[in-house]
Amino acid sequence: MKCPYCGHPDTRVIDSRPAEDGSSIRRRRSCDECTKRFTTYEKVETIPLIIIKKDNTREQYNRGKIESGVLSACYKRPVSADDIAKAVNKIENKIFNLEEKEVPSSRVGEIVMEELKDLDEVAYVRFASVYREFKDVNTFMKELKKILDK
Repeated sequence: MKCPYCGHPDTRVIDSRPAEDGSSIRRRRSCDECTKRFTTYEKVETIPLIIIKKDNTREQYNRGKIESGVLSACYKRPVSADDIAKAVNKIENKIFNLEEKEVPSSRVGEIVMEELKDLDEVAYVRFASVYREFKDVNTFMKELKKILDK
């Protein structure tokens, strides 16, 4: 691994451990040339995942879109940044565990809603109202009744 400080092509690993998300390895490295230390993360390379949109167009999976949707749904809610990050990691793991090259956006939306239901019910309803495109109050009330009945 090339040193980010001096550019020396050879560095050594001082410490290796699983990262917080459990899906990557965190490595502390040291440069023998300039003696500076830095951290790298090693993650398994996956096949590019394609999302099939409602209009049948296809685009490459983008974790940022899920993060953005979950953050918007949790806006001004008592949900910690750490809990949001864990939820996004769970969502991503569920999507990749489907082991499909192409996944409909509707399936991704359902996975996000499942996770939000456990995280925060208000965030769930917010996300569902945008995702399911509630046309009127009755549709909205039906979704609320599902939550209240449980």
